[in-house]
Amino acid sequence: MKMKGAKILLECLKDEGVEVIFGFPGGAVLDIYHELPNYPFKHVLVRHEQGAVHAADGYARATGRVGVALVTSGPGATNTVTGIATAYMDSIPIVVFTGQVPRALIGNDAFQEVDIVGITRPCTKHNYLVKDETQLPRIIKEAFYIARSGRPGPVLVDLPKDVMASTIEFTGYPKSVHLRSYNPHYHPNQKQIKKAAGLIFESKRPLIIVGGGLISSSGCEELLWLARKLKIPVTSTLMGLGAFPGNDPLWLGMLGMHGTYVANMAVNHADLIIAIGIRFDDRVTGRLDSFAPKAKIIHIDIDPTSIRKNVNVDIPIVADCKEALIALKNEIEGYIKEEEDLSERYQSWRDKLDAWNESHPLTYKKSDEVIKPQFVIEKLYELTGGDAIITTEVGQNQMWAAQHFKYLKPRTLLTSGGLGTMGYGFPAAIGAQIAYPDKTVIDIAGDGSIQMNIQELATAVWYNLPVNIVILNNSYLGMVRQWQELFYHKNYSATHLSYNPDFVKLAEAYGAEGYRATRPDEVEKVLVKALNSKKTCVVDMVVEKEENVYPMVPAGASLSEMLLV
Repeated sequence: MKMKGAKILLECLKDEGVEVIFGFPGGAVLDIYHELPNYPFKHVLVRHEQGAVHAADGYARATGRVGVALVTSGPGATNTVTGIATAYMDSIPIVVFTGQVPRALIGNDAFQEVDIVGITRPCTKHNYLVKDETQLPRIIKEAFYIARSGRPGPVLVDLPKDVMASTIEFTGYPKSVHLRSYNPHYHPNQKQIKKAAGLIFESKRPLIIVGGGLISSSGCEELLWLARKLKIPVTSTLMGLGAFPGNDPLWLGMLGMHGTYVANMAVNHADLIIAIGIRFDDRVTGRLDSFAPKAKIIHIDIDPTSIRKNVNVDIPIVADCKEALIALKNEIEGYIKEEEDLSERYQSWRDKLDAWNESHPLTYKKSDEVIKPQFVIEKLYELTGGDAIITTEVGQNQMWAAQHFKYLKPRTLLTSGGLGTMGYGFPAAIGAQIAYPDKTVIDIAGDGSIQMNIQELATAVWYNLPVNIVILNNSYLGMVRQWQELFYHKNYSATHLSYNPDFVKLAEAYGAEGYRATRPDEVEKVLVKALNSKKTCVVDMVVEKEENVYPMVPAGASLSEMLLV
């Protein structure tokens, strides 16, 4: 059957199972948008292309499926770069389709021409410029396969306008993918699994550290078995929050720069670390030469380049996290005698951790006069019972959301961990709410970061999305101000937001509901109103202006050198 390239693209997306496309039209993609109404996709018209990619990213994180964005050429394409880099740093599967000028004009500085393939090469898992329309179905199939397989990540497909307008024979969407140079390794080496199991049973002070890779592999049930069967304490990176229930007795909280005292001390005193789906970034390790000084390390990750990149490990296991944990479970069961009670094996270690937690709990100085941002997060948890999808912006709001909300299930915290993108949380919340219309979705924001993509209020209102935006409004770029206070002699250079809009009136101007609280006794009342509303809501929480995030490990310090409240 002969079809235009634009129609072939949409037929392939339909066969791929795509249901939602986040996009913004323009001249180079007019052929695609002309055909789009004839297809069953839900197209979400955003107000900025960065918002489209963040929304696709939020959709992907919340569902585990590949998110899809569609934008035009030139500035439309370049506006996606921050969103693509955000997904790349956190290993999120998205496919971004960009328009391009006709092939004959490429390289001629044509109107709205950019080399988006060249621009995004460092921040995509792979990208394509479609030079031959007959290769379009194969490229689309490969793009989705590469995005979701192995260590997931973003893929960009650049579509010249004449390719979309060309009429060619369409023989169907490919059923399979054959990439000679790309073969992710899913199954673990059994010898390494045996070594790991032996090391676990030799240890006296084991600790499990989980990251976003475990959530990507859907291996959280296997983690639960390992931790609860052997009674091993668990901590996680920011990206791993939700992989293990935050209300479980074995849970220590997040580790790292703003991790809990007990989690960081556990790392320093453990004799074995079982690291699952993490990459040991600098926010987790602190000073590398002092990280886990007493521990042997088992590192499970599907990406071989992540192993020994930052931290030397004793037993590397290159495999899908879920597959590795299944193999480890089978091996461990051979060590356990039938009906054996393992609760006493690491009891003295857990007692030590409990003592640290009691002596240095995660806390803050409470107030009856001014709203503390931590109090707002605690109220959100109390009112939702943890049954919500939380997105965050970046900065203090992100860290308070990580510390004071208990994440009970995977894929319930959507946050920009690696790139630290201000403006991520709100469009990501839109993506999550599109995926789950009946779930409670809350964006925890700062008054600085919310303004970076606040135009997406129009998107949320237009699609009747009951997203809640809770702004921790301290009139500062809070995390930068905190560093200036602690390390730059309180020289608050360019961090005081001396003029902010009236967020309540701004919400109402967009057609959303707006609420404000200025005292602690108003917090619960306005949150209840917002959470019970069926509309997009903005809640302006006027909080303590110079509240800091603690604990805090200063840059270049070890995890034991925490600044405490």
